[in-house]
Amino acid sequence: MATAPSTIVEFRSITKRFRPGADEPAALDDITLSIRKGEIFGIVGESGAGKSTLLELVNGLTAPTGGTVTVGGTDVASLDAQGLRTLRHGIGTVFQGVHLLSNSTVRENVLLPLRLARRVGEKMNRAQQRDAVDEMLAFVGLTHRAGHFPAQLSGGERQRVGLARALVTRPPLLLCDEPTSSLDASTTGDVLRVLSDAREKLGTTVIVITHDLDVVKVLCDRAALLEKGRLREVFPITRAAAERTVPSYYEQVKKELMS
Repeated sequence: MATAPSTIVEFRSITKRFRPGADEPAALDDITLSIRKGEIFGIVGESGAGKSTLLELVNGLTAPTGGTVTVGGTDVASLDAQGLRTLRHGIGTVFQGVHLLSNSTVRENVLLPLRLARRVGEKMNRAQQRDAVDEMLAFVGLTHRAGHFPAQLSGGERQRVGLARALVTRPPLLLCDEPTSSLDASTTGDVLRVLSDAREKLGTTVIVITHDLDVVKVLCDRAALLEKGRLREVFPITRAAAERTVPSYYEQVKKELMS
């Protein structure tokens, strides 16, 4: 069955066992799920539910024990090393720990994916690379931090550098694993605005793992609940246009303390 044009990621009857044949439960058990182009899709569940494993299947960091994962209509498990490099060039990734290069400036960290893009045949001259980095730093609101090092940044700023680095190649798909878990309410709002803008202004499909249901309500179009490796339900997120706006820190404090 061909992947529908409106689908960017599809999981078909996915099972994942890290120790095949062992008595321990499967990390993922018979997951069938489609993610549409241009949506922000949340994945929620308790620790150990299989959320990160599901995400790792998308960019080929792990392979399914059974079933297939397709990205853009391509079976990820069928790709060789060069094919995986090409696939990953079209997938931005942001983790809870941003893992910036500590001895490199913000600009140099964001530039890194453009230098690595030579491996998949995409070449930009230095002026084009500089322009792409400048544009992305402006996009995440960190132009004024371009020459700083990670140790000089706040946690929220480091996360936004990670987002700039993940988005600088303009990937059609962005994977986020707990991107706001270590941030306070104010800096969480900054990160959520970048993710929302990535979809609205860059056309990026975003898949985000989070424990924060408020993040899901503000950011996502749909969300899947995983429970002990199984897909429990996919929830549509309905809200008024005003509720899509991430409230300021002041607004969040006022709501919590005066309700």
